[in-house]
Amino acid sequence: MKHLLSTRDLDRATAVGILDIAEDMARTADREVRKLPTLRGRTVVNLFFEDSTRTRLSFESAAKRLSADVITFSAKGSSVSKGESLKDTAQTLQAMGADAIVVRHHGSGAAHMLAHAGWIDAHVLNAGDGTHEHPTQALLDAFTMRQRRYGADSRGRDLEGMRVVIVGDVVHSRVARSNVWLLSTLGADVHLVAPRTLLPSGVETWPVTVHEHLEPALALDPDVVMMLRIQQERMHAAFFPSAREYAREWGLTAERFAALGPDTMVMHPGPMNRGLEISSAAADSSASTVLAQVTNGVFIRMAVLYLLVAGSSEESA
Repeated sequence: MKHLLSTRDLDRATAVGILDIAEDMARTADREVRKLPTLRGRTVVNLFFEDSTRTRLSFESAAKRLSADVITFSAKGSSVSKGESLKDTAQTLQAMGADAIVVRHHGSGAAHMLAHAGWIDAHVLNAGDGTHEHPTQALLDAFTMRQRRYGADSRGRDLEGMRVVIVGDVVHSRVARSNVWLLSTLGADVHLVAPRTLLPSGVETWPVTVHEHLEPALALDPDVVMMLRIQQERMHAAFFPSAREYAREWGLTAERFAALGPDTMVMHPGPMNRGLEISSAAADSSASTVLAQVTNGVFIRMAVLYLLVAGSSEESA
């Protein structure tokens, strides 16, 4: 595997393999010395054209735990703000000896262009491109689901038979897209819930069941309810009448949360809009995996960096 650009590129065996390697990486957290020498002498560049706290810090932590040299490049205050192109920026990083470039960009398809335009030789990891995909977020979500369901006996397992309900701003959500493809590949039964205005065109061709109202989906007794953030910064029109109506019709209120099954997981990619898409009762409950998702993100990103950078070198050796 040269790049990680989309969860659509992963078959079931590859996806399960990544989750299994992440399990191995998770065990290093209990060691006195948490660092591994795997990427010593390699350089990982975080190239972020969009603001991000969780994803950027998670990739930084993952690369450092693998002993890589880490360069974090923010578009703000750089030559990009002076008009430098993605191509010129990437080639500058390549000249600095980048072995892997983690890219987050506001343009859908930017990571694919970086990987396949012939500008660089480095491995490319998509850390979120526009409203397209965010593959490592989906992988850490799947890892969290598998871990919560199977515990220590999860190696080699997929998500066959799990029912996952994803609720909210699907049209703007790269997290939703990556999760749909990955969870379906892993055997889960995926349901999307959103007002019609927040459903993307062509959603009827996705491997999902679509609902416009939340109650029928929650009545299916899901194993997982994943609430998506309302991305108001991407909204330049009225997608729903008011925040109060959205919370009433599509939010995971305290009352809806209380009616969920005792083993139902509550997930959110963060950051959360409390009181809008999710109540504090749900977000702060023992059913919530929000903090576990942050922790597991480091292990997944360690696994992906290991596979792309160290694994590809071992194959070519």
